[in-house]
Amino acid sequence: MRHRIRLKAARLGRSRGGLTTKVHLSADRRCRPLSFVLTPGQAGDSPQFRAVLTGIKVRLPVGRPRTRPNSVAADKAYSSCGNRAYLRQRGIKAVIPEKSDQAAHRKNRGSRGGRPISHDQDLYKQRNTAERCINRIKEWRGLAFRFDKTPGSYLAGLHLRGAVLWIRSLRPA
Repeated sequence: MRHRIRLKAARLGRSRGGLTTKVHLSADRRCRPLSFVLTPGQAGDSPQFRAVLTGIKVRLPVGRPRTRPNSVAADKAYSSCGNRAYLRQRGIKAVIPEKSDQAAHRKNRGSRGGRPISHDQDLYKQRNTAERCINRIKEWRGLAFRFDKTPGSYLAGLHLRGAVLWIRSLRPA
């Protein structure tokens, strides 16, 4: 049922390039996709943060699926107090740099502004795995050029390509 709700909510939206959609995804360190969320093109990145994280379900050989990563490395678009509080509440390490305007606002507040945001530079360097995952997904020409006209079939293609990437990663080299 949850899958149908996402398909209904995913519509084409208008942005500078015309009618578009935006793909929000999470990827592991081996550039394999963990979850997809499709939104209209004009939708912001930060509001989709929780939806992407709640979509993560990695099945291990034994036990329940794993839904909570050790850390989340994201770019500055996801830097907000709400996202950081959500990660803190779930016990996940946030590796998200602070936006310059947020840092300036915090400094202007003085001692009431709180401590500066710190993040692990070595973990942040591995954030490019999401971009590399997107590049692997776009190796399929139909996904790169968006031949599917409906959001539902486009999302199905994303899931199919994600499954292929997972299967290829499980093969012995």
